Amino acid sequence: MTIEISNESGFDADEAKLLRLMEHHLAELNVSPEADVAIILVDEGAMEALHVQWMDEPGPTDVLSFPMDELRPGTEDAPTPPGLLGDIVVCPQVAETQARENGVSTEDEILMLTTHGLLHLLGFDHAEREEERQMFGLQRELLLDFALRERRRRRA
Repeated sequence: MTIEISNESGFDADEAKLLRLMEHHLAELNVSPEADVAIILVDEGAMEALHVQWMDEPGPTDVLSFPMDELRPGTEDAPTPPGLLGDIVVCPQVAETQARENGVSTEDEILMLTTHGLLHLLGFDHAEREEERQMFGLQRELLLDFALRERRRRRA
């Protein structure tokens, strides 16, 4: 599995933790160890340009996902086949603002946005009420499990 992390944002992000997050989530979602994904952290200007280009909406947004091979989560018996998941683009500056509004750390907001972006790469959406319930429930479950593993890792 190739997980590329590129920080073009000027924000001091914990790239090792982002890598552990992605490894955790891909394993939990039974994605092939031969799947590839990229996480790109960009500044507000770059995110705004992408937001306008791909969503035709002004201003920077928090996260954008660019799926490639339209892979879906697998099962233990039938993992997702190898392929290119796509790119997750996160804007830490927007995440920082949202974190203050939500009363969480910027790091936690970035982890949540990265998780959200991954779920979009794997075909999840939240346009309809039931889709939203499913996606956000899985997002919460993945993040809680990751937080518990991180706590255990720090104690070891």
